[in-house]
Amino acid sequence: MITDKDRKNMQQFYRAVLALEDEEECRKFFDDVATIKEVLDLSARLEVARMLDSGAVFSEISRETGASSATISRVNKCLSYGEGGYKAVLDRIYKD
Repeated sequence: MITDKDRKNMQQFYRAVLALEDEEECRKFFDDVATIKEVLDLSARLEVARMLDSGAVFSEISRETGASSATISRVNKCLSYGEGGYKAVLDRIYKD
């Protein structure tokens, strides 16, 4: 269960991310705030989302990214039924 304190901490984290001005600041922040494994996991999920959005199938995604079927399924569920976060980011960074 997410508490009010958790919500406050999450809001502070989101504001911190939004305050970053460029990719270098972002890299430095995430180097400080997360382990390399956590950053790699997050970036891998984004790649899974990109591949799903472009029409790749699960077996291809698993082969190319090493992501588990559970991770691919979770990202696919988020793409289909989530808040639209993946889609918003993908639309912005892959406009072409």
